[in-house]
Amino acid sequence: MDHFAGLDVSVKETSVCIVDDVGKIVREVKVASEPEALLAVLKNLAYQFKRIGLEAGPLSQWLYGALAEAELPVVCVETRHMRAVLKAQINKTDRNDARGIAQMMRVGLYRAVHVKTLRSQKLRMLLTHRKLLQSKAIAIDNDLRGTLRNFGLKVGVVGKVKFEARIRELVENVPDLAELVEPLLVVRRALREQFVILHRRLLAIVRDDEVCRRLITTPGVGPVVALTYRATVDVPARFRKSKAVGAVFGLTCAKYQSGESERSGRISRCGDEMMRVMLYEAAQSMLRSTRWSWLKAWAMQIARRRGTKKAIVALARRLAVIMHRIWIDGTEFRWTREAAVA
Repeated sequence: MDHFAGLDVSVKETSVCIVDDVGKIVREVKVASEPEALLAVLKNLAYQFKRIGLEAGPLSQWLYGALAEAELPVVCVETRHMRAVLKAQINKTDRNDARGIAQMMRVGLYRAVHVKTLRSQKLRMLLTHRKLLQSKAIAIDNDLRGTLRNFGLKVGVVGKVKFEARIRELVENVPDLAELVEPLLVVRRALREQFVILHRRLLAIVRDDEVCRRLITTPGVGPVVALTYRATVDVPARFRKSKAVGAVFGLTCAKYQSGESERSGRISRCGDEMMRVMLYEAAQSMLRSTRWSWLKAWAMQIARRRGTKKAIVALARRLAVIMHRIWIDGTEFRWTREAAVA
């Protein structure tokens, strides 16, 4: 007899529900959210598991890896899809959620998501930490500009390197303001120093990665975009067609059709937000660039017909498709239409 399990994972505890192939509950238990505790329940020889489901979340990659290593048929389920199914329940509890997940596994009513490899998880960590340091440093810059302006002290146009000297110059004759500004300058300096360390680490990884070097040949794509794409896609073979990449990143229009009514909305904005932002910025960079290519010409034609914003979104979507094809084929970007067709 086949069995199916649903795991509702929280930080401390996980609710486990095991059902048989007719939907009858065989066992319900709550254990610690640790691989050893889960394996003690799921490795019971009395159960012949066909699918074990858990929702994508903060602990899902860690638990998924441990269960998969133990040769259990674990499936990581897409969060929005699972929430849509489970919200039909009247009472929202961990126990009921585990029951619902188990039944979803039994009837096959789920959408699996790709769990990234350990290397991609580490690359993603580098990218998010770098972005965090950068955003905090910018926030401090903006806060100093805004607060000093209240006292008539205008920072003006100044680069990152000379920013601290400009602030000290402004508060030089105001000792009480200087005391308030100094802690922020110290923190800003530390943030910038650590940001440079992470950025150099990123550049070193890109230089040593053959895939990233080929992705950078695409106009508008720099080291950060290339590494973000590599970490997000992770395994290019999981996409049957390159055109599917744009939809996964939320760059395709959402559609509504019912009876005689049919309309297309804005882009879905589902999937990885960081990658979507990076592709959008790469598309903007390409349109601002003075270097011409068949891809920029294509985007400019859309801009003339539909406007610049829609052209940037369309270009971002096509960049995702082209970068996937470059990765799969082992080629580089071809700047002319003739070379691209060939």
